Amino acid sequence: MGYETHHLVNRSQSPDWRDEAITTGSLKHVDLNTRSNGWASPPGDLFSVRSPNYLTKKGKNPAGEWLMNPAGVDWIRSSGKLDHVLARPDNRVMNALRASSKVYEPIGSNSLLYQFINGSDAVRSSRFKIVNKIVKDPWIVKTTVGNYSACLLGKALNCYYHRGPNYLEIDVDIGSSAIASAILKLALGCVTAVTVDMGFLVDTQIEAI
Repeated sequence: MGYETHHLVNRSQSPDWRDEAITTGSLKHVDLNTRSNGWASPPGDLFSVRSPNYLTKKGKNPAGEWLMNPAGVDWIRSSGKLDHVLARPDNRVMNALRASSKVYEPIGSNSLLYQFINGSDAVRSSRFKIVNKIVKDPWIVKTTVGNYSACLLGKALNCYYHRGPNYLEIDVDIGSSAIASAILKLALGCVTAVTVDMGFLVDTQIEAI
């Protein structure tokens, strides 16, 4: 998972690196409502997440606007292990970012995102969460995994974190869980088309003031 480490301060006439990253991926960017065989970013309020007083009231609210939007999706098949791909010299996302002349300011040091990026692997694994909603899938898959679920990925699967200049990459090993592997094999064995909304969160684990 790559991320923007800075907020935009000044715009130049050069192309936005995010536009290049979005349009040059191996999996194409498509319209959310009318297209298939690609990826799009669903509205954040489709997901229910913990409310500010969740620890005492157990309530959930629509998530609202995303803090970060995807900047490209690649579907890669390999016979060998792939990890720390953002460090590769041919990585298209990092090359586009390095070529950009835009000026940014650092993420605030008091923010939860800053703490996650710069924290230990143990802290990251205790907070890295996925929420997903199956939009279109065969009934057998929906019956197995449910229409909506949330999971601390760092606890359920082996996650490997790679911190580099202007990025944090998270590699998730689905094969580290027998249950996750079985569900994936079930889906790939009977699915010809699937639509899944996925969101990645940093769990606060404290009550909001």
